[in-house]
Amino acid sequence: MASTSTLELQFTTELGKTGRISVYEPKTDLTAAAIEAAMDQIITANIFSGTGGAFTGKSGARIVTRDVTEFDLSL
Repeated sequence: MASTSTLELQFTTELGKTGRISVYEPKTDLTAAAIEAAMDQIITANIFSGTGGAFTGKSGARIVTRDVTEFDLSL
C-alpha cells in the first residue's frame, strides 16, 4: 500500500469563486505560518487566473492523504 499526500491551497477570486492549487507530496514539516506566507506571495504575484478571475484572498489550506492499494492482476 502506498500513501500519497497533497497540499491543497484554497483562494477566493475576483468573482467570488474558489480557486485551488494542489502541491503533490509537500514537505512534512510545513507550518500554518509558512503556508500562509506562501499563499500571500501567490496572491501578490498575481500570476494565476482562471474562470473565477485572479486570486484575491486566502480561503483555506489542507493536506489530503490517501492510501492506494494496487493489485497485480493476471490478465
